[in-house]
Amino acid sequence: MKNIIGAKPSSAAAEVRFLTVDGESAGQRLDNFLFRHLKGVPKTHVYRIIRSGEVRINKGRVQAETRLAAGDVLRLPPVRVSARSEEGASPPAPPREFPLLYEDDALLAVNKPAGVAVHGGSGVSFGVIEQLRTARPAARFLELVHRLDRETSGILLVAKKRSALTALQDQFRERETGKTYLALVEGNWPAKLKVLDAPLAKYLLPSQAGAAEGERRVRVVAKDHPDAMRAVTLVRVLARFALPGDAASFSLLAVTIKTGRTHQIRVHLASAGHAIAGDDKYGDFERNRTLQKIGLKRMFLHAWRLQFTHPASAERVALQADLPPELHALMPPIALDALAAHPSTITA
Repeated sequence: MKNIIGAKPSSAAAEVRFLTVDGESAGQRLDNFLFRHLKGVPKTHVYRIIRSGEVRINKGRVQAETRLAAGDVLRLPPVRVSARSEEGASPPAPPREFPLLYEDDALLAVNKPAGVAVHGGSGVSFGVIEQLRTARPAARFLELVHRLDRETSGILLVAKKRSALTALQDQFRERETGKTYLALVEGNWPAKLKVLDAPLAKYLLPSQAGAAEGERRVRVVAKDHPDAMRAVTLVRVLARFALPGDAASFSLLAVTIKTGRTHQIRVHLASAGHAIAGDDKYGDFERNRTLQKIGLKRMFLHAWRLQFTHPASAERVALQADLPPELHALMPPIALDALAAHPSTITA
């Protein structure tokens, strides 16, 4: 017997449906597409029917992250939404606007605060994109161009048109964007260590590691590892100093990534022996506790600068998000002077 997500009786709702993907939806992830077309259905149910194989594309089984192409034919199983389901469903994301760095008809860029996920999932009910959609009900299209870790602050791009989304994602994929982060790391980073070219692979933590079983992590692996993904990070030392109330030395780095792997900066820097200050996944727990006492209550990683070619005008766009107040307040004059003197390699 099939489990139907119960609701008002409706013969149409109880039938298998077939949808053809139009050009505007091409390139979208399957799960995001279904969230739009199955409004009121809890996300857990959407993921369940994908995993079970009840959702198919061109008669084949698919995954939640599968990208749609124009002309794809989706098979949707009978899905209903009952009043009871709606009562138990997660409440809509609260509306929220974020500090704007740039906006036009094609895209917007926000300065994401640390501690806010970019989207819902993995135990998070909602993120930046869901809150923006609630705050802008008249917006026909809002999709994330790229992602930032929940603990990372800084520049986040959102597309307002499908054409802008695909064009910008192509630039990210082809490494035609410039992404520079600010990171504060433990110790004195060697000035000669400017390029980190070390493959990364994802893995799951065992339950005895002190975290929930199945929690995702990333590590440096050998080039011949079956899951190895090439990752290249460029590092430049901006300043070295000690923080007030702590005798240890720190290095403020400008970090540019040439690939966009999960946790790339965090893992590369930690694997070099210089973990990011405040990093709760790849840093030192006891050190983080000490840093919290002197005012660093988050990971010091900030998406500082971003350059890309505008998808409509073809002009080069240069964005910068200054350090948020909680990080700026920790910086001694030598660090602030270094930031002010650091030349921008991008032009608007």
